[in-house]
Amino acid sequence: MKYAGLNTQIWNNNLKSVVLLILFPVVILGLVWLFVFLVQSTPENRIAGANSMFIRSVPWVAIGVLAWFTIAWFSHTTMIARATGSAPLSRKENKRIYNLVENLCIGSGMPMPKVNIIEDSSLNAFASGINASNFTISLSRGIIDKLEDDELEAVIAHELTHIRNRDVRLLIISIIFVGIFAFITEALVRSVRFSGGGRGKKDGRVVLIALLLAAVGYFLSLIFRFAISRQREYMADAGSASMTRNPLALASALEKISADPLIEAVKRNDVAQMFIDNPQPRVERPVSFSISSIFKTHPPIEKRIAILRQF
Repeated sequence: MKYAGLNTQIWNNNLKSVVLLILFPVVILGLVWLFVFLVQSTPENRIAGANSMFIRSVPWVAIGVLAWFTIAWFSHTTMIARATGSAPLSRKENKRIYNLVENLCIGSGMPMPKVNIIEDSSLNAFASGINASNFTISLSRGIIDKLEDDELEAVIAHELTHIRNRDVRLLIISIIFVGIFAFITEALVRSVRFSGGGRGKKDGRVVLIALLLAAVGYFLSLIFRFAISRQREYMADAGSASMTRNPLALASALEKISADPLIEAVKRNDVAQMFIDNPQPRVERPVSFSISSIFKTHPPIEKRIAILRQF
């Protein structure tokens, strides 16, 4: 994979952010229109009736999405810290880490991010934050203790590239919108499960249509999110190679990380995709199913290592 350059990648990711901001609401509004169309009780003037109901629904849908987005956007830092068990690492606790981070930041003209630690003996790391005031690199205790300086520097450079490329902002946008569809789908599933036979035929049909459309929206948003997650890892690997001029160090680090990436505190898949390697247990499928690759948060680490060795 040819590396396009950091400035080009920043521009590309900013463009993707705009596309995502447009695409997800388009999917939401499209499904809302389809819902009101399908629930029309009279076949005559069905489209006109659907358009009228859709126009009346748009302000309420927009308010709901905006409220959800705002809350999730400003609470993501706290949510991620709780989901990963990360806590601030002071300079006095580990000068080695701060020296590596500062040297890379000075060399690349970046502001110094905060540094957090995850008290886990496994090897993993991730970047978070949406602006200079909360940019953070989180490293597990295992990755700090078990990697050589050049390997750890390469991992830190990988995470700094995520920050510089605005990958974190891009992922948060995708995670928020997936969360909207997930919430709606779960709420409708619970409604069906606990309503029993108490619903009328018409109400049951409406709920079933809503559930099917919400599931479609959830499926599409997952595909978008995972595609973004996989691509950003390739770009961050390339950025690390460019920043350190030592791609083999990152390849060596990834080999060690792949042997033990499991972070016990991480239970959520949306948080797992932020790590350099998925920190959750790998699900082994009994039958090879190539389409399953579109639901993976990370590209195969063997492929990433092979690409780094070609630099």
